[in-house]
Parts: sequence; C-alpha cells; structure tokens
Amino acid sequence: MIKIGVTGWGDHDILYKERTSSKRKLSIYSTYFPIVELDASYYSILPTSNYQKWALQTPNDFSFVIKAYNGITLHSNSFRSKSEQKKMIESFIHSINPLQEAEKIKGILFQFPPWFSCKRENVDYLRFLKEEVNEYPVMLEFRNRTWFYSQYIDQTLAFMEKEGWIHTICDEPQAGIGSVPTILHPTNKDVTLIRFHGRNVYGWNNSGQENWRKVRFLYRYNQEELEKWAKDILKLQEQTKEICILFNNNSGGDAADNAIQLMKLLGIQHGPSLSEQLGLF
Repeated sequence: MIKIGVTGWGDHDILYKERTSSKRKLSIYSTYFPIVELDASYYSILPTSNYQKWALQTPNDFSFVIKAYNGITLHSNSFRSKSEQKKMIESFIHSINPLQEAEKIKGILFQFPPWFSCKRENVDYLRFLKEEVNEYPVMLEFRNRTWFYSQYIDQTLAFMEKEGWIHTICDEPQAGIGSVPTILHPTNKDVTLIRFHGRNVYGWNNSGQENWRKVRFLYRYNQEELEKWAKDILKLQEQTKEICILFNNNSGGDAADNAIQLMKLLGIQHGPSLSEQLGLF
C-alpha cells in the first residue's frame, strides 16, 4: 500500500476555494489525500481538544504523521535534566492521545537538527527516547550527514532495525553536513516514510537571508524526477508493506501539485477523481 499526502493542510491553495474557512480545510483535504503530516505539534504541545477535533474531521481510514515537539528533538539549546525530559515527553504523548484512541496515528516523526551528529551520547538519547514512547510507531529523520558516512551507515541502519525505528527516507538538497543522502533502505517491514523537501541547495543553507525557512523549501519536482522516484517506490514496496509519502516543498505552493502528480504516476486514486473533487467546492 502507498499513501501520499503533504505537510499540513492549510496552505495548499489548489485544494480550496478562495474563501474556504480554515475550519473546513482538513475535511476537504482528506478527500484528496489519505494522510497528512501534522507539524503544528512541532512548535508547541497542543491541547488535547485540538486532536479530538481533528479526529472527528477526518474519515476512519485517515492517518496522521505527528511531528514531535522541538524540545524533544533537541532543537532548543536549553539544558533539561532527564526527569524534565521525561515530563515533557509525557505531556506530548498525553496531548496526542485522542488520535491514538481513534487509531489515526501512522507514526510520530522525530526529526533531529543538523547539530545532532553521530556520536555516543546521541545514540544513547535515541535509546532513551524509544523507551519513553515505545507504544507508538516512531519515525526517525536525521539532518546531519555523519550518520550516513561510509564508516557508520551500516551501523546506523542496523541500529534503527534493532531498536524499532522507522527510517525516514529523504529527498533533499545535497548541501553538505546539514543534509543527508537518499538511502533507499527500509528498516521496518510494516511501514516506511519518505519525505520530499525539494532540491533547493541555495535556500537550504542560506540561513542568513530573509524568510529563509520559507525559501529553503522552494522547489517544484519535474516529471522526470518523479518518474524516477515512482520506479524506486515500486522497488521499495517489495521490502515494506506500506509506504507513506509526504511532500514538504510548499514554499511556492508546489507540494499538493507534486503529490497529485506522483499519485497519477503510480496509478493511485483517493476518493473522486481530481477533476470531480475540484468541482465540489
């Protein structure tokens, strides 16, 4: 099974009429795609009422990939004791419980920052984290290339397999130490996650420029690039039961278009045809 979606549901103009209420967007989104990445959870630990609402606004077979709170993935420079980390993780897990009860969590995505390099203390932290969230499917994404250096790559993949981490395969700019190569290696026989970040090398690294966080994902995949990916995805299907694909290249509004394009290449239809859906709203 292959499920394709995008990051967030609010900013994909192709899916909505100009005056569509933000309260209706998730339910409309779910007619196009069966899965979404929830990234609001990265910026704060949200009230449980938010997750209750989102569970009710989506079909029974809809799935969320929930991006872990940034304090848990060490994006903050603030020091926290082990007990403080445990409390923070506990609060985060409690907040998402309504989606777990609704059986709509495909996994929790732990995306680590560029300074989270391949060293013993970080391996130990991953083990600690896995123990704390053991009842949930956990997806691991690195932003530091050292994990996939030739002397570490086999150990990194073996670690993920042994510890129960779902490898997040990335398509992103090859822009030095703060980016990772595309490693077509599932570490979980049930689920594999693929995230498309675009290939904007200049935007990825140029953190000093205005609106850097938006510009870094400014990229539109062309037909040839997606056709190559379609072939790779079909090969990956032989190694894992389900592949979840999320497009994050939405700085220019390209994510939804590219997601629909890849669905067509793979012969996937979710709900009514695109032309029928666009005429509904």
